[in-house]
Amino acid sequence: MTTAPAARHRAVGSAHTRVEGRDKVTGAARYAAEIHFTGLAHGWLVVSTVARGRIRSLDTAPVLAMPGVLAVLHHGNAPRVETDYTGLLGKPDPTAAVFQHDRVPHLGWPVALVVAETSEQAREAAETLVVHYDREPHDIAFTADDPRAYPAAGYGPAATEKGDLEAELAASAVVVDAEYTTPEEHHNPMEPHAATARWEEGRLEVVDSNQGTTWVAGELANLFSLDPSAVRVRSEHVGGGFGSKGVRAHQVAAVMAATALRRPVRVAMTRRQMFSLAGYRSPTSQRIRLGADADGRLRALEHRSLNLTSTVHEFIESSTAPSRVMYDADAHHTVNRVVRLDVGTPTWMRAPGEAPGSFALESAFDELAEKLGVDPIELRLRNEPERGPASGLPFAGRNLSACLREGARRFGWADRDPRPGVRRDGRWLLGTGTAAASFAAGAGPSTAAVTAEADGSFTVRINAADIGTGARTALTLVAADALEVSPDRVRVRIGDSDFGPAMIAGGSTGTRSWSWAINLAAAELRERLTPGGTVPPEGITVRSDTTAALGALAQKERHSYGAQFAEVAVDPATGEVRVRRMLGVFAAGRIVNPLTARGQFTGGMIWGISMALHEEAVRDRATGGHYGADLAAYHVAAHADVPAVEAHWVEDHDPDDPVGIKGIGEVGIVGAAAAVANAVWHATGVRHRHLPIRPDRVLLAGAPDA
Repeated sequence: MTTAPAARHRAVGSAHTRVEGRDKVTGAARYAAEIHFTGLAHGWLVVSTVARGRIRSLDTAPVLAMPGVLAVLHHGNAPRVETDYTGLLGKPDPTAAVFQHDRVPHLGWPVALVVAETSEQAREAAETLVVHYDREPHDIAFTADDPRAYPAAGYGPAATEKGDLEAELAASAVVVDAEYTTPEEHHNPMEPHAATARWEEGRLEVVDSNQGTTWVAGELANLFSLDPSAVRVRSEHVGGGFGSKGVRAHQVAAVMAATALRRPVRVAMTRRQMFSLAGYRSPTSQRIRLGADADGRLRALEHRSLNLTSTVHEFIESSTAPSRVMYDADAHHTVNRVVRLDVGTPTWMRAPGEAPGSFALESAFDELAEKLGVDPIELRLRNEPERGPASGLPFAGRNLSACLREGARRFGWADRDPRPGVRRDGRWLLGTGTAAASFAAGAGPSTAAVTAEADGSFTVRINAADIGTGARTALTLVAADALEVSPDRVRVRIGDSDFGPAMIAGGSTGTRSWSWAINLAAAELRERLTPGGTVPPEGITVRSDTTAALGALAQKERHSYGAQFAEVAVDPATGEVRVRRMLGVFAAGRIVNPLTARGQFTGGMIWGISMALHEEAVRDRATGGHYGADLAAYHVAAHADVPAVEAHWVEDHDPDDPVGIKGIGEVGIVGAAAAVANAVWHATGVRHRHLPIRPDRVLLAGAPDA
């Protein structure tokens, strides 16, 4: 290979189909439960049928006598694991530390693993296993003023406070004081959670479907008291994650079984098990109080949020996050609270905190605009803060106003009659609504290795995770520009903990973090390549680490922003709500691949439609379990529910940002549900403060007659 540069166009910013797309549509791409291993055994989780109590005994003898059954692991014979540690993302959820005691803290808790020669044998045996329990009373319900609730810190402090709230509310010309609720929601990805564990020459290897092999390998090393170098986790293709694919019961159970049997063992969750073991978005109860002068300037803002968590692990749905960023006031108070109940532990779900929090905040802002007689967009523009309302830090660029104005232009907002309930199309009442959005643009430490190959190509090795976002393709474009070559000369390998530590695919930080590491390694490699020189047969490799470079990011508020617009049609006779069109305009830094980026934005907006109108997991108080824990009973937006959805973006350049890329995976859903809810008010004149906006709720709320 010679290293003489060639003229080319920049790859970043150009539309590019997925580099692994052909493999996926032809079936060549293999997912975690599809990879063959010699001597593979299959494990099937047995989960509790009581919501609280203790395991008195298990009738294992008849099960062990069944055809093909190899073992039954439970609290009486499973290996002990270590849980007193702090991992990559904090203290571990003990739900993953399976079979360590006889206690049952919620329905669907793992109580045993049946391992057999085939998956069918394991399932039959698992369903045959009889478990005897000592039942105890359980509690799965909470209220907004629950006396058991306590303040808790999530992605920031439990509470922020400045100014005299009551005094500013009293001095306000207009006040909004309202309660908003969001239900329990689930993010079951198309590919269920699955893992295969095996020991190879004294080293543990796990083939998994996850959002970061660095994360999973580190947790497994801690749990099983192994040297980190003795654990390898691979996760090349992932069929969706949305926050759910971290360290779960199935991986730990697979490792236990592989250790006991000394052969590969695969454990995959059923769809029903995912409702109890893969996490979910906690229901929230939120109170918003806004006080403003007659001209719309905020004097007071209070946002109080309550979510539930399990009795074994504390998870906070930081729903006050939008209020801490979006709007300032002389008195500005926020607090996140939590109550422990006999339920499974919630977890991160696309735009954790921001999605439910923005529904409450942006709905309240629309109510304030109505009371003031001010256009909702104008009200937001009048309350643009100069610094972070809670942090006090300067903004590293804040292009929300550009999103609002451009969105209004594209949507035709200027022609909107602000009066509710006046537009009709036959039997349908029509309305339009808007909401603003933000999501933090962070970065995590990452390493990368870039190799100049002797054949003139380049290989990038980085422990990234592509959970369906198109990250592998985006990184190919980033690397091509950093190396000053065309994308077809770059191969990006991801999803292997042996590549070194890297940030997870979560919090809209993945592509930003990985690109930073790739840029550093590529820049050094280019310096080492002599123009016109040759590359040895073994290639030339340069490694990078961004850990030392991250400190400066904490000195400013960095966010992606967006403005959502929705038009709905409501049938007052049936309560049916139909979204007719939706538009989002975003300020999200440098857009690497417009093709996949637009899919991320519109996908988030469609999820927002689903959140506003359909999604709701309902629990039975008597059993503590869900009504219909499957994708037949859990309603999501289908093709017929999705109208014309458009996503656009504005220029969003931060000269002080070393990467220029911001997250796009989550900001699309933030604000979307509020935009739909605000449009429903505009159509009907009736406010809906409780999601989802079901037909029965529309009818009971008293929508105008047809």
